[in-house]
Amino acid sequence: MSSDKSEIREQIVLTASNIFSKYGFRKATMDEIAQSMGKGKSSIYYYFNSKEEIYEAVIEREAEMLRREVIKSISNSGDPKDKLKIYVMTRMKTFRRVSNFYGAIRTEVVSHLDFIDKIRKKYDREEIHLLKDILEEGVIKNTFRIKNVELTAIAVVTALRGLEIPLFWSNKRKNTEEQTEELLNVLFYGIMR
Repeated sequence: MSSDKSEIREQIVLTASNIFSKYGFRKATMDEIAQSMGKGKSSIYYYFNSKEEIYEAVIEREAEMLRREVIKSISNSGDPKDKLKIYVMTRMKTFRRVSNFYGAIRTEVVSHLDFIDKIRKKYDREEIHLLKDILEEGVIKNTFRIKNVELTAIAVVTALRGLEIPLFWSNKRKNTEEQTEELLNVLFYGIMR
């Protein structure tokens, strides 16, 4: 694919990302995407066969952005406890910027699209693997006392998912860092006296 064609595809994906964020997958149209770019709908079809194909590119782009942000943020720390804290904080902050990806992996609205399940499963595996690496490093460095690292990684990822909407996406949310600190205190120290 030529550089110009890649640039135009990327421009379409960025524009579509905004349209999907604003209207959702179902209500967004190819006409709106084309109009936002100042192009005819037929020129959009030159690069993508369907709205679903554009949506898939948007979701994959946002998933990759989330993955890169998290990996970049934790790579600067050597302490597993700090890595876990940075991981949670970065994940929550970045999720706000990847609303299409978040919506695709957390709602049933687009579950009929075959690629959504594939992306969900891939992201789940990557997230659990990343968290497992942090936890294993913590066990090796005697920072964490964990008997089953994989089960703990799954539990932490599941807990974070369950808390995303009530803690970080509601209109009444507190400061993200404050919420994350409270969450991490429960993860690190539990609820026992």
